[in-house]
Amino acid sequence: MLPKDQPTQLYRGRFAPSPSGDLHFGSLIAAVGSYLEAKRHHGEWLLRIEDLDPPRVVTGASSAILKTLEQHHLYWDHPVLYQSKQTKQYHQALKQLATSGLLFGCHCTRNQLKEHRLYPGNCINAALSLDYHAVRIQAETMTLSTRDPWQGVQRWPLKQAVGDFIIRRADGVYSYQLAVVVDDYLQKITHVVRGSDLLDSTPRQIYLQQKLDYPTPLYSHLPVAGGRNGNKLSKQNLAKPLNSATAPQNIFQALQFLGQHPPQDLERSSLTTLWQWAEENWKADHVPHQPMITVEFR
Repeated sequence: MLPKDQPTQLYRGRFAPSPSGDLHFGSLIAAVGSYLEAKRHHGEWLLRIEDLDPPRVVTGASSAILKTLEQHHLYWDHPVLYQSKQTKQYHQALKQLATSGLLFGCHCTRNQLKEHRLYPGNCINAALSLDYHAVRIQAETMTLSTRDPWQGVQRWPLKQAVGDFIIRRADGVYSYQLAVVVDDYLQKITHVVRGSDLLDSTPRQIYLQQKLDYPTPLYSHLPVAGGRNGNKLSKQNLAKPLNSATAPQNIFQALQFLGQHPPQDLERSSLTTLWQWAEENWKADHVPHQPMITVEFR
């Protein structure tokens, strides 16, 4: 089943980094791609800080991210939304989902499940309290589909490809999947442009949107930057932080990565001149249709 069509409305995109470290080149690709898609549609670009998981939050990272974006002339159109301040909204969504009869408590540990690709259903009939255990939502027998401009048509038989997934952990922290769905709804996001590493999250999010009767944004997944070892550029892989002193060169290289062809002399131009060219010449159909592109780690 295809996502519900969005009514005609103002394009609203977003960039949603987690404050687990500084922005790196891989982050910049997602920021630049989502920003330029919003500008091409004369829309708005919003910023969300996904600080939902306290152990992963690095002190000072949120303010450093904002500063780095500003130093690269990536300016957002509305106040920043912080997930850590959204707990009440996530709780209301969980209560709404509970009326579906699809939620169940789960006491399985990661160690118990490490040999299983999908959740094996251990706790579905255990009648465990939702208040004191992790909360999972049952995956129904259905196929979800989406047409991704860069990754092609995607189809997921939900029960076989995704399985029953967690929407709130046992420690009370709401899952990324639920939080993102609620935030996109509250921020009226119409288009989600992000890295292909999040493509597998899409069926979970579409499913939750359907169960909450939320509209589904148009999902588009950019290629991610990877190293020669096949791993994506990430904070976990110790990707180097962006050097704002070379902001024009960083933006120039991000545009090249995304299949755009800025004139070589713009690499040494001002950010204002470079962004003007980028906004006037952005071509979404030039973005490579592949999940990963190998680059030198920087």
